[in-house]
Amino acid sequence: MTDDKILLDLTEETLQSMEVGMAFRDYSGRISSMDFHRDSSYMVTASDDESIRLYDVANATCLKTINSKKYGVDLVCFTSHPKTVIYSSKNGWDESLRLLSLNDNKYLRYFKGHHDRVVSLSWCACNDSFISGSLDRTVLLWEQRSEKCKGLLRVQGRPATAYDDQGLVFAIAFGGYVRLFDARKYEKGPFEICAVGGDFSDANVVKFSNDGRLLLLTTTDGYIHVLDSFHGTLLCSYKVKPVSPNSTLEASFSPDGMFVISGSGDGSVYAWSVRSGKEAASWLSTEKEPPVIKWAPRSMMFATGSSELSFWVPDLSKLGNYSRRK
Repeated sequence: MTDDKILLDLTEETLQSMEVGMAFRDYSGRISSMDFHRDSSYMVTASDDESIRLYDVANATCLKTINSKKYGVDLVCFTSHPKTVIYSSKNGWDESLRLLSLNDNKYLRYFKGHHDRVVSLSWCACNDSFISGSLDRTVLLWEQRSEKCKGLLRVQGRPATAYDDQGLVFAIAFGGYVRLFDARKYEKGPFEICAVGGDFSDANVVKFSNDGRLLLLTTTDGYIHVLDSFHGTLLCSYKVKPVSPNSTLEASFSPDGMFVISGSGDGSVYAWSVRSGKEAASWLSTEKEPPVIKWAPRSMMFATGSSELSFWVPDLSKLGNYSRRK
């Protein structure tokens, strides 16, 4: 999808040039979740049309479509293996998480423990474990090899959860605060509690930057908060149109942690500078709901999912200067 002979720096000018380079428009429902595999060119999506789709991003092809008609599908994430995923259901009667092999469409394991819709799912590649948060006000910690959770934390609201890239720390956000836990001794409670400036609306998504120094939190009131995870301080907050209670405001760090891209309650996409705290770029939309959004690992590309899946790349014709590798 991109010319690998082109070497670009991620700047505001580069961001402003980005446009849809490839789109898949064959969905019959909205995309509810997506994930890039950290060590391959694969990407997976989940959709309200009850499908899970595997893509090879490097070749811009859909490799496989698997339907989950019985359970539905809401959230999906890769395990360490590029053709194995964990996903949550959307049928309202079975809140089990499922470990699915995309190679042969076989369930490898069921993870039972939640009693209401799972709204957060984060994989830890370092030790093949993951964390999930539910509207039942519990956060469960799991190991891929075991059907029973290894830990349970009770929360006072809708939780958003995430592991850092090293698997040493995980975050749980709810009720206007982000709580940081040592993954090795989480039973002792959080070692840091970070306030987000008086925004007590429901947490949607929490994520670490690749180097673990930054955290972002999105909320239903339309805020994207960026925090210093080392010092527990709020660095800046961005405001977009609020989302409905049934929608999720998504955001994602660029690979270098210098920019944040986010959706919005009106379907638009925004890019923000972490350094200046100001808007760097925006792309208006005719959609009425916030898109799922994620930056590809180690790549000058991000993806959005709504009624279609779009891959955004720089338009070199809009850039005055770029360098070619020798």
